[in-house]
Amino acid sequence: MTQHTIEVTVNGEHHSVQIPARRLLSDLLRDDLHLTGTKRGCETGICGACSVHLDGEVVKSCLMLAVQVDGRSITTIEGLGDGDTLHPLQESFMNCGGLQCGYCTPGFVMTSCAMLAHNPAPTEDEVRHGLNGNLCRCTGYTQIVESILVAAEKMRGN
Repeated sequence: MTQHTIEVTVNGEHHSVQIPARRLLSDLLRDDLHLTGTKRGCETGICGACSVHLDGEVVKSCLMLAVQVDGRSITTIEGLGDGDTLHPLQESFMNCGGLQCGYCTPGFVMTSCAMLAHNPAPTEDEVRHGLNGNLCRCTGYTQIVESILVAAEKMRGN
């Protein structure tokens, strides 16, 4: 199998990694870089558990080849907070009960973070629409939506 060397910045840290041509981005993050917050779920792009930011936009890492991120910047759930300080979304998910088993949570948080970057004051309907590509098997989404709305308010300084 053909090997490629890629240069990628993940959570602010530069990496030079040699990978097989068909390696998925999700596998690069989890297996090569040991960033296990990015979850493998459906591996078909439906559940959103593998969502990360690529150059600031949400992508499903199970649908991308790692060679596609050469020279680019990725943020995973591990890169959202600042040291021991949680990102407001992480804090809200914890405080508002937006997580149940926690498996889907990283994908929801990453999707929500990008959503709030584009729309810092979403309505409940806009949040629900923005989460369209993420699935949770444990909850009815009410607490997830509440978590995002509370975080949005906090991020706006209210």
